[in-house]
Amino acid sequence: MALLKYEEIAESLRSRIAAGEFAPGQTLPSTRDLSEQWSVSRATAIKAMDVLRNDGVVEARQGTGFVVAETPVARPAGGRQTGSARITGGMPFLRVGTPDWAEPPAHVAKALAMGAGVAALRRVRVLQLPDGSPHSYVVAWFPPDVAEPSPRLAQTAPIAEGTTRYVRRQTGRFPVQGTDVTTVRLVTETEAEHLALSGLTAAAVVLHTAYDQEGSPLVCEEGVTPGALYERIESYPM
Repeated sequence: MALLKYEEIAESLRSRIAAGEFAPGQTLPSTRDLSEQWSVSRATAIKAMDVLRNDGVVEARQGTGFVVAETPVARPAGGRQTGSARITGGMPFLRVGTPDWAEPPAHVAKALAMGAGVAALRRVRVLQLPDGSPHSYVVAWFPPDVAEPSPRLAQTAPIAEGTTRYVRRQTGRFPVQGTDVTTVRLVTETEAEHLALSGLTAAAVVLHTAYDQEGSPLVCEEGVTPGALYERIESYPM
């Protein structure tokens, strides 16, 4: 299905932002400039910017116009219950390496309902505390039926509108249910390195799997948080 003109404009700007042409906080072309460049009405250009604003890609600033939003925040794996970080906010993060295809660990493959020997798209990030120190090491695994029609997942550039909105746009699928499994173990050498830990350290490990409206898995995230930083708060009636 062909994109409408305002959608074409929005996707063009989105791609240019993802490629680094416009940095966070930088002013984008005005709607007047866009209307002339694309030979459309100014109302169409404004509608394109509204799409990006609704997706959290740009912000409107009085006297300036539209600017690129700051780097998106990430949510810790799991913890979607009331009062938890999944709902109340996220954390700045650093991408680790380049997204790649790899065979996931057995427990992740099971969560994704994938057979042995099947590769999934792996994306790794480190969530940060306000002072920039590491909080959690998170590995997200996307099954082929999600990753292949969503090529931006394999890029290092941040997905400004968030993976959930992007995947929904590409596949029509969106999360309606999540399952979290929390365990405790010692961190691995790789995790210790990225979390700036020395020696054997116990960590809370949250395996979060999101399922779409048909009950099929969309993504499986494994978040590793040092015990000293892990906290889960629940409120409930008594």
